Parts: sequence; structure tokens; C-alpha cells
Amino acid sequence: MNNSQTAGALLRQWRQRRRLSQLDLACEAEISTRHLSFVETGRAQPSRDMLLHLAEQLDMPLRERNRLLGAAGYAPLYSQHDLADPALAPARQAIEQLLKAHEPYPALAIDRQWNLLAANAAVGTFIADMPAFLLGPPLNVMRLSLHPEGLAPRIANLAQWRAHLLMRLQRDAEISGDEALFTLLDELRSYPAPLDVAEPHADAVLVPLQLHSEHGVLSLISTITVFGTPNDVTLAELALETFFPADAFTAAYLRELAGRPGEG
Repeated sequence: MNNSQTAGALLRQWRQRRRLSQLDLACEAEISTRHLSFVETGRAQPSRDMLLHLAEQLDMPLRERNRLLGAAGYAPLYSQHDLADPALAPARQAIEQLLKAHEPYPALAIDRQWNLLAANAAVGTFIADMPAFLLGPPLNVMRLSLHPEGLAPRIANLAQWRAHLLMRLQRDAEISGDEALFTLLDELRSYPAPLDVAEPHADAVLVPLQLHSEHGVLSLISTITVFGTPNDVTLAELALETFFPADAFTAAYLRELAGRPGEG
């Protein structure tokens, strides 16, 4: 996106990204279509509250809401701290506790571009022997997962898992409007694709991650956790992904693996 865009141009761009007409947005925001048109074209100077109201209807990320306010000459509303900043100490401690408590199962924290921020010891056992160029920094979880020199050769259901990850990444890119995610999506799509078709089993209700191990195939399902009602850009863009064993064999294997220090 062009950083010199006006507030009206940004609103129009996000409205179009959300596939809404001026009438659609005006109705949702309970304002006149004429007023919205004037705001988008710059013929009307919206108040700070009006901009935030429209941003809420458009479900704009906090980062983009700050940018919208700045384009209109207003101060940003939402703070943005590095995760190591003392201001985020309570959140950081909560993340560390959640990651540790999830052991012996893998859990990790990622930013909006799928870069690894933190992980528990269980994650380390799976990536310890990955090539240095994939481990970063930053370590991009999507790239590590699907790169032909990364985890991809170990994924038993690569076609299905690849389709699942690409769909998630495309959704994230469209929701956030982050050009870096669209670039990453193009990169991942350029990797060699498996020959088998990514069709889920008829009775499948979840897409598992299935990994080859020395004793058999591990099967994991994942959940995503985000902070509720964050007022900081960093926290709003942070997500925790936790993996759970999908069968008894995987659960037993991971518990045993956690008891063998130095092995992965």
C-alpha cells in the first residue's frame, strides 16, 4: 500500500478489499451514502470517531487503523511495543507459561507474517536438524513447513497439509492487506507440489498434520489462540498455535520423546 494515501483513499481501498459497495458500508455504519462518498473523495473531513467507526465496520487491523488516523492528521490510538518491551511483560509471561504448560506437545507463538516469536522445547525436537537458512532469523513457520529442504519431506499428508496452509495464508493476506503475506504466498506456491491430490477423507472433520517418525506416522491437530480485545498492535497480531496428539500412539511417542534429552 502507498504510505502517502489519504484517509479517504484508504477507506475506499479497505471497503473494496472487503467487497462492500458504498451503500453496503453506509448501511452498516448507519451514515448516508452521500457522506461516505464525500469522505472517500476528500470533500468531507471525517472526525476521529467517524474514522474509527468506519474502521470497525471494515474490521481493519489495529495497525491499519493507526495508519488511517495518521493519514487524516490524527494521533494513533493503539500502542505498538516490541514483545520484549516491559510494557508487554504480563502478556509475555502468559505466553511463556502457556507454551511451557503445553509440553510435551508442540506449541509456538507467531507474528502476523508467520515469523516465530517463541516456542516450547517440543517444537525444537522437530526442527533441530533443519538447514540454517530456514531457521532464520527470522524463522518463518510457513516457509519451514513447505520448503522442499524443510519439513515438507517428512509430512506424510503433504498435499492435504499444503492446501490447508496455503488457504490459511491467503485468508490472512486478504484480511490484513499485508503485501508481505501475498509475496510469501507466491513463494510457497512456487515450491514443488506433491503429485497426489489434496482431497480430505470423507469422514475427516479436521485436517491433521501427519509426520513421519522412526517408529511410525505421528498425527497432530492444532488450535489457534489470540489475545482478546488487545489495544496493542503487537498483541493483536500475535497468535499461539498449539498441537495436540490425534491418537494414542502420537501421545505416547511425544511423552517418551520429552524424556530423552538431546534426541529429536
